[in-house]
Amino acid sequence: MSWQAIRLAPGGRIGDDPIAMSSPCDILCVGAAHWDVIGRSPWRIAAGGDVPGDVARSPGGVALNIALSLAGAGLRPGLLCAVGGDADGDALLDAAATAGVDVAHVCRMPGRATDRYVAIEDPDGLVAAISDAATLEAAAGAVLAPLESGGGLAGWRGPLIADGNLPAGILGRLLRTEAGAAGDVRLVPASPAKAARLRGLLGHPRLTIYGNLAEARAVTGTAPDDSTTAARALCAMGFVRAVITDGPRPAADASRDSLATLAPRAVAVRRVTGAGDCFIAAHVAATLQGATPGEALAHALAQSAGFVAAAQ
Repeated sequence: MSWQAIRLAPGGRIGDDPIAMSSPCDILCVGAAHWDVIGRSPWRIAAGGDVPGDVARSPGGVALNIALSLAGAGLRPGLLCAVGGDADGDALLDAAATAGVDVAHVCRMPGRATDRYVAIEDPDGLVAAISDAATLEAAAGAVLAPLESGGGLAGWRGPLIADGNLPAGILGRLLRTEAGAAGDVRLVPASPAKAARLRGLLGHPRLTIYGNLAEARAVTGTAPDDSTTAARALCAMGFVRAVITDGPRPAADASRDSLATLAPRAVAVRRVTGAGDCFIAAHVAATLQGATPGEALAHALAQSAGFVAAAQ
């Protein structure tokens, strides 16, 4: 049987654990969920430029993007995030639920606006972006309440994806929950500016890290020249697995006893925001379904190439 044909048992790849087997989710995505407002132009944009293009709004945020892609791959992701008590929050959760994401345990924040991300892209990629994560930051530990004692997911087992948009203290708290301490945890830096906070999480026995070369440099505090060197450096720091991309150059999937590298196929880039999240979701889905490192890397690169080449 090929890995593509394998589907997870309810609750993840953890045998007959009775708590996990009763869970409606295969995997939990914890972190940012917001509306993306992206302006894209076929013209190159200089500082102060005013050019024609398209502006679109869509669900976004690292945790939500990954959850949506996992749902599209046939898994049943659950989402832990903070959303404002406004109409934008209602619409965002409706969109996620319609796509197959379990939003039953999302933290609603009355009186606060749902977070937003605004970006401008041109043919060379991302020109500039601003992320407003005030509601996620204000919610703090309330996002994790479902996983803690008395919460609706207390005792849950299965893989977790932790988004680096979460404050450092909340990421550490996540790893101290019963699910986080015992589980297969995948860390996503979210940006080079937030990547360094992941250093404080080392010591967990099953931490996988995903990122691009710039984020890997921020985590290691060094300047590796390529994805392979970066992935190996992250494993040497204590991560059990490191999956690093480098734009059009080869990506690497390294663990303490294996290494796979592969260059992405060249495509005409039509969008970039969310491409990394698409890659991560595809890689996670493949590994959970039994793919080898080489197979998982090839699948993830193919999915992300299709993403950046497609019009939204």
